[in-house]
Amino acid sequence: MPDVAAREAELRRRLDEAEDTLRAIREGEVDALVVRGAEQDEIFALGGQDSYRSFMEAMDIGAAALDPDGKLIYANAALCTLLGRNGRDLQQDGLFEALGARAGQALRQLIADAEQNRRSRQMALPCAGGYCHVEVSVAPLSLGFGRGHALTFTDVTERIEAAAAHESDRIGQAILATSNEAVVVCNRDGMITQANAGVRQFSDGIVVGRSFEAVFPFEFALRSGLVTGGDLVGVALAGTAVRGVEATLIRDGTVRELVLSAGPLRQSSETIFGCIVSMADVTDSRSVQKHQTLLVNELTHRVKNTLTLVMSIANRTLQGTTDLGEFRAAFARRLQALALTHDLLSEARWSELTIEELVATELAPYVGVDSARVRLEGLDVTIPAHAAVTLGLILHELVTNAVKYGSLSVDGGSVSILGRHDDGILEVTWQEDGGPLVVPPQKTGFGQTLITRGLGTSGGRPTEVRFRPEGLVCRMYVPTESTPIA
Repeated sequence: MPDVAAREAELRRRLDEAEDTLRAIREGEVDALVVRGAEQDEIFALGGQDSYRSFMEAMDIGAAALDPDGKLIYANAALCTLLGRNGRDLQQDGLFEALGARAGQALRQLIADAEQNRRSRQMALPCAGGYCHVEVSVAPLSLGFGRGHALTFTDVTERIEAAAAHESDRIGQAILATSNEAVVVCNRDGMITQANAGVRQFSDGIVVGRSFEAVFPFEFALRSGLVTGGDLVGVALAGTAVRGVEATLIRDGTVRELVLSAGPLRQSSETIFGCIVSMADVTDSRSVQKHQTLLVNELTHRVKNTLTLVMSIANRTLQGTTDLGEFRAAFARRLQALALTHDLLSEARWSELTIEELVATELAPYVGVDSARVRLEGLDVTIPAHAAVTLGLILHELVTNAVKYGSLSVDGGSVSILGRHDDGILEVTWQEDGGPLVVPPQKTGFGQTLITRGLGTSGGRPTEVRFRPEGLVCRMYVPTESTPIA
């Protein structure tokens, strides 16, 4: 009958298993037996019912046994303490679930690799105090009724931390030795463990053994989002590199501008054992940058003023001429005079010029300043750049008028340019003699307007022009200090 045959086959199977178990016990292949119970599994060991558990509990390292299906048979107290779990919960949840998805998967792979021989691997496991470094060893285990696995868990956190500290010292020394910037190395507590010589310019006394925040009381720009140096170190220790953070440091009453960078020091992709912070002093470069910005702004201002002046010269020249050819010639001469003054100012880096330099430049195409026809006195006085531009144009008009109509238009004529300095104001007198009879003009042209109005009242008095029959006299009042022209 089928039922009788099935029961007979089942009994024979159980008998064979019992005989295999007895054989395994006799031949020393089995240390203990596991009997499934309703509440928990019971282990019966050779040499006494509790000898297997006693052996595992006597171990200082964590130990566990898994059945052929990977189910936890037993875990000793050392493993429960290491993982921060009690034995009942560990038995109920299972070892793989207790370790989490990542570590559990790594352990499954290690067990798969240990089907024939013992295998070991270092892992970071969730422990009672967070994560710890554990050396996990797996070896095949014959249970008589199947092949399981014996596992040991050795906590090597202290060894890893010691190696990390050594690696930190090695990396820190290498960086400190090669960096031109100020560099410090901090441990996980934010305490400075190393510093190079460049740090001395930003600190007073000993820095090693003190917190980064205490040694460097930085003030950070609002846009950096950081408040103190401790926050900067904290971000780096959390695993994020920070670069180009602007900060200021006041030391001995002097404000220094710095750019800070910080990054984590890793012993592996998972372990951060400290951070490194570099500090670059950019005070001087920022000063140069600000100076360059001022120069660019000043240049822009001067270009706008020059363009306005050119447009004014063009407009007034056009009003005083009767045809395009006359306009072209007059306008070109005035632009050339403006360009000559600008050339002188460029050579002087737009600081100051002497009136003598301006006079010599305008007279040069016609007569040298060492000629007997020219007399210069008291003109070795510097004037600001803005006054030099206007005075250069005025002198051009005076020279052009003298060459075309005045004292320099005949062989016997002469011109005297005399200066008399008084309390920041230079009185400059242009006087012509020996030229043709001077007749006052019937109308006021651009040249006369520029001469009389160009300097305004910057010298405290307006420019005076007298048309003497024996020669033109022009008396100007030029500021010798950097005061704006009215």
